[in-house]
Amino acid sequence: MEALLGMQLWNIIAKSINQKVSEVIGKQANPELIIYSINIELMREQNKEKILTKYLEISKKLQEAGAEGIVICANTPHMVYDYVQPKIDIPILHFGIATGRSAQNEGLKTLGLLGNKPTMTGKFIPSVLENDFGMKVIIPEGEDLDQSHHYVSKELTQGTFSDEAKAFYLKAHKGIEKERSRWNYFGMYRIAFTLKRC
Repeated sequence: MEALLGMQLWNIIAKSINQKVSEVIGKQANPELIIYSINIELMREQNKEKILTKYLEISKKLQEAGAEGIVICANTPHMVYDYVQPKIDIPILHFGIATGRSAQNEGLKTLGLLGNKPTMTGKFIPSVLENDFGMKVIIPEGEDLDQSHHYVSKELTQGTFSDEAKAFYLKAHKGIEKERSRWNYFGMYRIAFTLKRC
């Protein structure tokens, strides 16, 4: 039994898990999941000690409830990984590790990372890709950095994705491809999920 821990993305990820598992066990069944949704205001407060304490508390509860692994269903909360993982006995799926393995399998060396500012400028995802997998990570700069943060914070967290946002990310994707990289689809799962359907 797996646990999904997050804010807005858990519903998208739960749907994907159900679809993939049904390919193995059949559509008549579904995987056992525990879902714990956290108020996004916790992250917006930017109180790191409070965030770490909350995620550790919840992770322990999920473990006690019988979860055999935890998926953090958002990018920025991966900042808690190094603090929480050593303090529990079940694994946490790290987007950076999953992305690094996938990129290695495809022979990629350079990845583009799109998301909000904390995810793009923080080290909790890029450092894993760089140090554990030897990848080069590209992020937008200047106005593009601000624009990406705006669309994630003001639209995607509210469940919307405007034509302007789609155009921006498609342009950013093409720019990253010119750098001979492949877009990090795990870097902003919902952006990729939406664009793939455009």
